[in-house]
Amino acid sequence: MSLNGKHALITGGSRGIGRGIALKLAASGVKVAIHYYQNEAAAVDTLAQVRRLGADGLIVQADVLRPEQISQMFRKVQSEFGKLDIFVSNARPEAAAFFYPPMDITLEQWDAAFDSQAKAFLVGVREAASLMGKGGRVLAITYAQGSRTGGLQPWVGMGSAKAAVESLVRYFAVTLAKRGITVNAISPGWTEDSVLNSLPQQVQDLIRNWHARGWTPMGRLGTPEDVGNVATLFCSEQASWITGQVIYADGGASLMNPEVPPEIQLG
Repeated sequence: MSLNGKHALITGGSRGIGRGIALKLAASGVKVAIHYYQNEAAAVDTLAQVRRLGADGLIVQADVLRPEQISQMFRKVQSEFGKLDIFVSNARPEAAAFFYPPMDITLEQWDAAFDSQAKAFLVGVREAASLMGKGGRVLAITYAQGSRTGGLQPWVGMGSAKAAVESLVRYFAVTLAKRGITVNAISPGWTEDSVLNSLPQQVQDLIRNWHARGWTPMGRLGTPEDVGNVATLFCSEQASWITGQVIYADGGASLMNPEVPPEIQLG
């Protein structure tokens, strides 16, 4: 699938899922602006991988909790690219900034979640849309299960913020529809080389084994490449009639019934 001549900005594009999306878009001929906050070395490495794929790009630094820095980031992209065709909103703070249960989370931690997600998406889409013509693509990376359930208590701040992003996706989809710009969200399941790898090894092993034995019907966790494939699909012309949707990219995990052991469900 060729997207030659397109230009993309991916927040949080230096590592994990963001990097997976950057590399898949680059392999399709997209010039990629790779955003990072603190880890410049990871961004430089990702850009080097983009260039090895025959594409090009640049790195941009910003704290997405600060709207003025988001605007500055888009100005740099505009000065380098002149336009934008694809905007992927993926960045979030490290878990320590927000990962606390409802009775313990501070307002500062709550704000870190919402500012990095709902507010950053609001500001980012408005900036991106000003640089886009017909056929533009906006994608948000969410975690829809965490937006709709309450069991993972320390996810309350990010889960609530992601739910707000999913709502914004629908509003922006209607707003931008007449301009031919689509707005969708991708909801990956548990994914290797992502937040999973920052958890204690025992927790990682429990999650991997649980999904391998059937909680993900396809029998494995996702990869950044899997998510990148979905993003590339939604950036294609063939996806121009799909907007305002939350797309699950999770190997079927969201189809499972949490009240029944997977061994029974899978027969």
